[in-house]
Amino acid sequence: MTALTLHVPSPRQRIIFGNVLRNEARLTWRQPVGLVGGLALPVALIMIFGNISTFHHKSSALGGLTPFEVYVPVVIMLGIALIAMMALSMPLVSYREQGILRRLSTTPMPSSWLLAAQVVVQASIAVASTLAVLIVSMVAFGAPSPRSPGGVAVAVLLSIAGLCPLGLLVASFAKTANGASVIGRLMFFPMMFFAGLWLPRAEMPTILRDISNYTPLGAAVQAIQDAILQGFPPATPLLVLAGYAVVLGYLAHRFFRWE
Repeated sequence: MTALTLHVPSPRQRIIFGNVLRNEARLTWRQPVGLVGGLALPVALIMIFGNISTFHHKSSALGGLTPFEVYVPVVIMLGIALIAMMALSMPLVSYREQGILRRLSTTPMPSSWLLAAQVVVQASIAVASTLAVLIVSMVAFGAPSPRSPGGVAVAVLLSIAGLCPLGLLVASFAKTANGASVIGRLMFFPMMFFAGLWLPRAEMPTILRDISNYTPLGAAVQAIQDAILQGFPPATPLLVLAGYAVVLGYLAHRFFRWE
């Protein structure tokens, strides 16, 4: 029987990866697709919704919740989806167009480190976006604090784990950065419909709500809302999110190409 060994990066490798990570973070500041779409836009939306007086009236059609309470998890997922499907995919396609990935293949540094750095940067923005929306909703508009912060964290992390591979798949099949943007938008809008952006999930016909429960954004919204208002979310939406993370992660590993 062979023992399973874990490769531990050497100090030099950690230094090199740290430099790559810092460079990718600087480029993100210069081309702030994720910062604008994934962070600034969700905060702006939650402030707009919070200043609409009718959004703070409880509705029987929404199960006794206010529209503002319903839209908090939707806005959180809007930011994460924009980051994963556009802010992550577009730079990687641009690197392929410019031949950067080809040049990296001739250096001792693995090309995968660039990919890992991009994922770390964009995932960090997604976490910051989630915290910003929650804090603004609670401090500025009196939204309830999460009953299960751990449940929110699990749902958000599983959502990031499932949607980032989807962004990598977009980067795999798009030939240009503009193409990646188009593919990302074509996927984004139907997914946000099932997340409840235009029609709250509680008001959807039963068949649409059932479909929503098994989409990544619909399951995430359900899990986050339960974690905020009730307690740790039920197993079903978390298992759906975990399934997307595993399946899409495998597909991204299988089909992502550097050239």
